[in-house]
This record gives sequence, C-alpha cells and structure tokens, in this order.
Amino acid sequence: MHLQACTLEGEDLGGLLLEGAVLTDCQLSGTRWDRARLAGSHWQGCRGAAAHFALADLTEARFERCDLNNSHWTRAQLAGARFEEVKLTGAHFTEARTLGLLLQDSRLVSADLRGLSFRRQRLQGLDFSGADLSGCDFSEATLRDCDLSDAHLKNARFTRADLRGARLGAVQVGDLLQHFKGCTLSVDQAAGLIAGLGVQVV
Repeated sequence: MHLQACTLEGEDLGGLLLEGAVLTDCQLSGTRWDRARLAGSHWQGCRGAAAHFALADLTEARFERCDLNNSHWTRAQLAGARFEEVKLTGAHFTEARTLGLLLQDSRLVSADLRGLSFRRQRLQGLDFSGADLSGCDFSEATLRDCDLSDAHLKNARFTRADLRGARLGAVQVGDLLQHFKGCTLSVDQAAGLIAGLGVQVV
C-alpha cells in the first residue's frame, strides 16, 4: 500500500495492519498508531508532530526527512528501524525496544532517550542537546558532528567511545571523570576542559 499526500491528523489508527506500507508527504500530526503493525513500513517527508506509536511494531521501518517532534514511542518495537534527517525534538522513547536502531543526521533536542543502547554504533549528525541520555550506553561508539551540549548524562557510559567529533558543551572535570572515563577526546577538547579550570594552555 502506498499512501501519498494523505491527511490523517488526529485519527485513531490503533491496531491497524500496514506492514510494508509506504507513506509519502502525509499529514499525521496527533495521529495515534498505538499497537499498529507497521513492520517494514517506509515514511518519507511526513509531518507527524505529537503522533503516538505506543506498543506499535515498527521493526525495520524507515523514516526519512520527517517531522516527528514531540512524538511518543513508549514500548514500541524499533528493532532495525532507521531514522534519517528526522526531527525528533521532544520525542519520548520510554522503554522502546531498539536493538539495531539507526539514527543519522537527526534532531533529538530535549528528547527522552533514557536507557537506549548506541554501543559500537557510528553516530553521524545527531543533535542530542538538552536530551535525557540517562543510562544510555555509548560504549565503543564513534560520534561525528554530534552535539551533547546540556544533555543529561546520569549513569551514561562512554567507555572507549570516540568523541573527537562531538560538541560537549560546558563539561566539568567531575563530569568528565564520571561519564567520559575511558573515552577518546581531541587535543582541542582536552585543552577546552583544562581552560575551564582556569589553567592557561600555551
């Protein structure tokens, strides 16, 4: 099934079977997809602010150039799903199942990503500024052109992560020891941290 330029704003489509469907340039703001079966679906250029995907099966679904700000993915099945150039500001991924989830060139400002695993992933162009990354696992991940400014990092792990391509913002030495122990930083990043202590680097 291919839905193009359709308007489904505010509709309740919970439990709908649309496995493998293609949705292009659809208006989906506030649409409820709770428990819908959407495995292998492909979403292109859709606008779905505040859409709900609670408990939906989105295994290997693909989202491209979509606006999904303030969307809800509580306990959704997102194994193998891909988000590319997607706006996810304020999105909630509480208890989502995300094995093999791929995020690339997307905005996750102030998103709730608690407990997600990015272990050994190559993360490119992700804006995590202000996001809740508590308990997230970035072990052995590589971050390129990513922004971690003002992110909440309680119990987050960056063991052997490569952060040379990330913006860390105003990181304190205490945060460095607590959250970034064992990671790799660039010379400029290290100099910035030392300068934050009031030490002049020459």
